[in-house]
Amino acid sequence: MKSIHKLLGGTLLALAFATAAPAAVAAETYITVLTGGTSGVYYPLGVALGGVIGKSLPDAKTSVQATKASVENLNLLEAGRGEIAFTLGDSLTDAWNGNADAGFKAPLKKLRGVAAIYPNYIQIVARADSGIRSLADLKGKKISVGAPKSGTELNARVILGAAGLSYKDFSRVEYLPFGESVELMKNRQLDATLQSAGLGVSSLRDLASSVPIVIVPIPEEIIKKANNPAYLPGIVPAHTYEGQTEAVPTAIVPNFLVTRADLSDDIVYAMTKALWTHLPELVAAHAAAKAIVLEHALAGMPVPLHPGAARYYKEVGLLK
Repeated sequence: MKSIHKLLGGTLLALAFATAAPAAVAAETYITVLTGGTSGVYYPLGVALGGVIGKSLPDAKTSVQATKASVENLNLLEAGRGEIAFTLGDSLTDAWNGNADAGFKAPLKKLRGVAAIYPNYIQIVARADSGIRSLADLKGKKISVGAPKSGTELNARVILGAAGLSYKDFSRVEYLPFGESVELMKNRQLDATLQSAGLGVSSLRDLASSVPIVIVPIPEEIIKKANNPAYLPGIVPAHTYEGQTEAVPTAIVPNFLVTRADLSDDIVYAMTKALWTHLPELVAAHAAAKAIVLEHALAGMPVPLHPGAARYYKEVGLLK
């Protein structure tokens, strides 16, 4: 009888460890949100996203990483050094296809889609005293085009190229993050900056509150010359920035959230659900999130959807 009690005790102990095991494994789950520079839109939204993912996966350790944005994010994801990332749509297409000129030495086939989110507005902003009023006026001027091979810098190449401009046409080209570009403009060391971000990005709000600015129009015919389906016509509404009294035509590029193919369906399902059930927290972090709409979650997705995300979209009736 005593041996039976010992046997039962050992079995119960083994069951207790087996029951506890999933919690221990869950506690070792790390979720890194890959964002962008701290003066852009990706970072505050990423902080908010990390917070709501943490609520949905309380046993996971969630962190938010500031990066050079799209291109770096996608390479980090492919290398297993992040779990969810913000990216521009054209960078995502280049990554999937392995466009070396865009910063991808080989096709990144581990990438999987989570959601289409808000559009980036390609905002070319000049100091009002620079004399710049059109794309043609940029010739011979000093400009910052974003961090090297960042999503912003890729946008700069496309739009400036469509306008017949190359970097050789400028008297000075800087490859700087948003905040640093603005500081140089304040100090009159730059004439213009191209920033691909959501409307009302903090760096440009800071610039407009410090010096008079002009938003340079990007006409629809230039967007057509770009011959890239990721680029669409858009409008920067009047009064988006201090002193901007008129609406200005520009180009927009959709943003996406992406993950890795090897991440479990359960984790990606939880991250996807966290995004869509906690949108007010993202809107509170940045007004750009007002443009994130569930009905458009799958629009233009250039990579395969992760099965965990697909499970959520089936649950809400977006996928059959």
